[in-house]
Amino acid sequence: QVQLVEYGGGLVQSGGSLRLSCAVSGLFGHNYVIGCFRQTPGKEREGVSCFSKLGSSVTLADSVKGRFASSTDNAKNTAYLQMNSLKPEDTAVYYCASALSCDRLVATGGDHRGPGTQVTVSS
Repeated sequence: QVQLVEYGGGLVQSGGSLRLSCAVSGLFGHNYVIGCFRQTPGKEREGVSCFSKLGSSVTLADSVKGRFASSTDNAKNTAYLQMNSLKPEDTAVYYCASALSCDRLVATGGDHRGPGTQVTVSS
């Protein structure tokens, strides 16, 4: 059974930092990519980052380039999203998800996804 769980959301002031963790279990083989998208009520899903099948990290959202960075610890089956210089517009529920491709992850929200973690950035 595939399971993804996000950790590390919370409330932070503008300019602050948070690190989200995504613990993955039950996902075997190299057919899936792991990524993160965020969603705010009334807005479209926005892809944040994605690890390609070759293992390289792709930043999907122009608005987070230079501020967010992704990494993985394969020994712990965990992916991380380091978020720096946070802005109020980064406020959203952040989801970790897996899919057959990064495009599919963003288009569908993933074949599997975690429950999400709320990130709130106050001005």
